[in-house]
Amino acid sequence: MVKTLHAVLSRRERQIIDILYRRGKATAAEVMEDLPGRPSYSTVRTQLRVLEEKGHVRHEDDGQRYVYSPAAPRGTVRRSALKHLVETFYEGSVEQAVAALLGGEGARLTDDQLDHIEDLIRKARKEGVR
Repeated sequence: MVKTLHAVLSRRERQIIDILYRRGKATAAEVMEDLPGRPSYSTVRTQLRVLEEKGHVRHEDDGQRYVYSPAAPRGTVRRSALKHLVETFYEGSVEQAVAALLGGEGARLTDDQLDHIEDLIRKARKEGVR
C-alpha cells in the first residue's frame, strides 16, 4: 500500500481517506456527512469498497454496519505523499523543496518554528541521516 496515494486516488477518494484519518474510523453514513457535494449513500459505499479493494481502507463488522478505517498509519502515507511531491515538483531534491518552503512561506514561520527546524537538521546530521 505504500504507493503514493496522490498518484493512485481520485479527488473524492482522497477526501474519503482524509475523513477517515481525521475521524480515526467511520461508517459510510458518517463519511457521507463529511463529504462535500452531497453524494448518495450507495456512491459512498461503492467508493469505500473500491478503496478497500485497492488496499487503502479496511473495515470491521459492527452489528449490521461496517466501520471503516485507513489501512496504513498516517505517518506512512505522509512520507509517501511528501516523497511524491518532492520527486514530481522538485526533481527529487529535498534541498529545493525546503528552499521553496522557506522562500515562500518561510517569512510566516516564527522564531520557535525556525529553531525547531534547525534542531531537526542538527539531529539529522548527528544521526547521519542521508
